[in-house]
Amino acid sequence: MDEQRDERGQPGGSIPGTNSPAFTLHLPPGAPLPVLIAVPHAGRDYPDDLLARMRDSTVSALRLEDRHADVLGKAIARSTGAGLLVAHAPRAMLDLNRSADDMDWSMVADSAPPSGTRHSLANRRARGGLGIVPRRLPGHGEIWKRRMERGDLENRLAGIHQPYHAALRGALHQLRDRWGAALLVDLHSMPPLPARTGGRPGAEFVIGDRFGASCDRALVAAAFSYLEAQGRQAAHNRPYAGGFVLDHHAAPARGIHALQIEVCRSSYLDGRLLEPSGRAAGVARLLSGLVRLLANEVASIARPGRFGLAAE
Repeated sequence: MDEQRDERGQPGGSIPGTNSPAFTLHLPPGAPLPVLIAVPHAGRDYPDDLLARMRDSTVSALRLEDRHADVLGKAIARSTGAGLLVAHAPRAMLDLNRSADDMDWSMVADSAPPSGTRHSLANRRARGGLGIVPRRLPGHGEIWKRRMERGDLENRLAGIHQPYHAALRGALHQLRDRWGAALLVDLHSMPPLPARTGGRPGAEFVIGDRFGASCDRALVAAAFSYLEAQGRQAAHNRPYAGGFVLDHHAAPARGIHALQIEVCRSSYLDGRLLEPSGRAAGVARLLSGLVRLLANEVASIARPGRFGLAAE
């Protein structure tokens, strides 16, 4: 548990059933970079009662986690001076990249959907098992032994989802007000992608910008140019374009840009995809270089008279 926490940061929220904060936010004094790194899916603080409710906690937890993506995020923040927001609450408990109403209500005992619930794309996804509380995993089936109580869901939303997104919004606005523009790097990890046509290896990184809606195109172009120069394979929006975090927080017209970056787990984890490998430090250095480059790009597109030189 302690390995997840940055003692210099500000803990926030609470994980129901524990005395643990839901996340930690660290913004260095003076905000030397207009960048915030967020890691929403690497949380590993599992309450005992949550584990007891899972049919196979070992398999489900590992499949749902962005395993040790927080290790990368912390290393990048230490190296660059970027802000850092790390969730400690596990994705199995609540998915921070989903809307609060993105719920499969058949999972909740003795509870009907709130009035006004729409049959949206997100709602169909929730009924398919990929809502704010995950229900099932491909090839594994149902995650839970029984349905949850309505009060349990409300406690998770109040203790984890609401304060996390409030902290994320406040940090981005603080950076934007300091620099004139800000960039959110929503950091995730992904299973190895299949080989592409012609036998080329699958992408090691996927950069998502909601098909151009969440970020200035100059930032995306700079990211791809950097990764290409480093000899790394990257894909754009396929198969991961970003989700609720980018939809909810990105506002390029108001100076808040957001990218989702997926990192292949085989790049920084061991052969079992369980623990950081000797390659993790190199991946962190690579991403640190990317963050520094993007920080200067963000400063260059900030509103006139409202930017400085990153890391001045």
